[in-house]
Amino acid sequence: MTDPTIDRETRQDVTDILVRYATGIDRRDWPLFRSCFTDDCDVDYGDIGVWHGADAITTYMDQTHAACGYSLHRITNQAMTPNGDGVAASSYVDAIIMDGENRRGVHAVGFYDDELVETAAGWKISRRRFTMVLATSVGGR
Repeated sequence: MTDPTIDRETRQDVTDILVRYATGIDRRDWPLFRSCFTDDCDVDYGDIGVWHGADAITTYMDQTHAACGYSLHRITNQAMTPNGDGVAASSYVDAIIMDGENRRGVHAVGFYDDELVETAAGWKISRRRFTMVLATSVGGR
């Protein structure tokens, strides 16, 4: 029988990728953001859109956030299990994305179901599915 646990180093590496993803968006650091995905990743955000490839999802996020003000993406409750040669991870996301004047925005809450693989450059997301649980408008300052 195979041990279904994931070693501490792998768990930390996967957690770091999820945090880098959020940091890349919030800092508009698109090379950092892109580095979280395999070149041939598949990303499904439901009604928001579906992308194939790290360049496609990075271009979309760059264009979408270009006119935005502050954004805060918090990723928590990471749960991981072995998945073939990789890792399956489920995590919660709680995001606030403000307009360019930081007066109004959206508060989106949901979860990510990810498949990650280890590459020569470290762990990367090869498949992602985002499920929206709640999206509400927020007023700013």
